[in-house]
Amino acid sequence: MGYRTVRDTGAVPSTPQPVTPDPPEAIARPLLTQSWLDLTFVHWAVDPADVAGLLPPGAVPDTLDGVTYVGLVAFRMHRVGWLRLPGVPYLGNFPETNVRLYSVDDHGRRGVVFLSLDASRLVPVLVGRLGFGMPYVWSRMRVRHVDDRTVTYTASRRWPGPRGAGTRLTVRRGEAVAEPTELEHFLTARWGMHGVFFGRPMYLPNAHPRWPLYRAELLECEEDLVTAAGLPAPAGEPVSVLYSPGVPARFGRPARPAGIPTP
Repeated sequence: MGYRTVRDTGAVPSTPQPVTPDPPEAIARPLLTQSWLDLTFVHWAVDPADVAGLLPPGAVPDTLDGVTYVGLVAFRMHRVGWLRLPGVPYLGNFPETNVRLYSVDDHGRRGVVFLSLDASRLVPVLVGRLGFGMPYVWSRMRVRHVDDRTVTYTASRRWPGPRGAGTRLTVRRGEAVAEPTELEHFLTARWGMHGVFFGRPMYLPNAHPRWPLYRAELLECEEDLVTAAGLPAPAGEPVSVLYSPGVPARFGRPARPAGIPTP
């Protein structure tokens, strides 16, 4: 996906809130807790017009210098827990790979939109799909450390498909990022997600410590999850490849489009 002439999407852009490396507010009473470990972020530039129709109502593509991005993010989910209860040791631990877009709403809230979330545990997939309408997919997955700097992520879809679609990513961690670039902040400092929950557009805020980031070299990238999500196949090398050992995260109560939290 290269840089192309941006077509009119028919949406009026909002004035986005600033991109900040720390969450705009703490979440004292979390709805959901979890840790994200061994993350690799791979991003390609994409025309906002190509993704506008894939976003939920009330959200438009978030852009940097007129360009938006599609991300392929592979990691290990660790200790998913509800409210303030301890995280679940088995069902709450699993590899996950998601395809995500970048969004902003009429209130300027920046976030991400998940087009797909591949996970290796069937129960969390069913809960996510049936309970919350999230596009979870049950997949065979593995995260393997080749050495202390190299990680390989594999995934192959089981249900609901397309069966066999998946990824094989191998990255080598490089130097630590002392000060992220404007693009690296834009792609990683995301403090919520836009989606449709129980049939209504919602915004789900999250908070976590500042990302420990490393630049990374992409040694291997075989994937068809981006096209399975309804986007053109990536053309050329990614514009950004980052690695992080991870952070603990908290999700707050979803807010309606008017910005009012649900009871």
